[in-house]
Amino acid sequence: MRGLILAVQFLTRLPTPQLADFKPEWLAASARWFPAVGVIVGALLLAALQLGSLADPWLAALLALLAWVMVTGGLHLDGLADLADALGAAHRSCERFFEVLKDPHLGSFGVLSLLLAVIAKLVLLMLIARQAGTAWGLLLVPAWARGFAVIWSATLPAIAPGSGERFAWRRDWAGMGLNLAALLALSAWLAPALLLAPLAGLAWRTFLQRRLGGMTGDCLGAGVELCEIAMLGLLLWRVPAPFGWLH
Repeated sequence: MRGLILAVQFLTRLPTPQLADFKPEWLAASARWFPAVGVIVGALLLAALQLGSLADPWLAALLALLAWVMVTGGLHLDGLADLADALGAAHRSCERFFEVLKDPHLGSFGVLSLLLAVIAKLVLLMLIARQAGTAWGLLLVPAWARGFAVIWSATLPAIAPGSGERFAWRRDWAGMGLNLAALLALSAWLAPALLLAPLAGLAWRTFLQRRLGGMTGDCLGAGVELCEIAMLGLLLWRVPAPFGWLH
């Protein structure tokens, strides 16, 4: 269970047992557990949404969004803001891009990206709370996004040192294949619209390849946020589930 514990520690702020020892390669090996951690995050989101839905869809959306930020510690929102600042200020200059990416200060592009991301999630969560039968997909949205991050780090070169490079040390193709198969099967069961989720992951990978020629940890975080927003939108597209009793 060491890999799962490390994955939970890296991706969330949830309490875990402390490991007596640590080796950098263990963190790369823990990537196979990222989708499972996503399911844990999704379960907490679903619980918050269902609780708030007892009163009002807007309250449901707010509670789910607060749970999302608190559980993850805003890890991927930080990457989105950093990448937005770097892309906005780079003006096609590679040196300027990395200079801004490393800057700890938040610029106007970063602020705007954060506002838009949070507002988009809030509104989409409210619509999901209002639309019966779509909330089950929240279990899988964070799982898909974290699975994408593993695939991006394994299939794109690291263009800067950091967390993205760390996870590229070990490419667990068998683990990625099993995770993909599991997510597809669960999507067919719980939220058929999410069978289109891989298109979001592919679109972000294509953007990184063409625009930057690779990835960084911030690129992975930004992709997680953007793909989560895209998948929330997919959940509003009603596709009949093969197991209708769940809805």
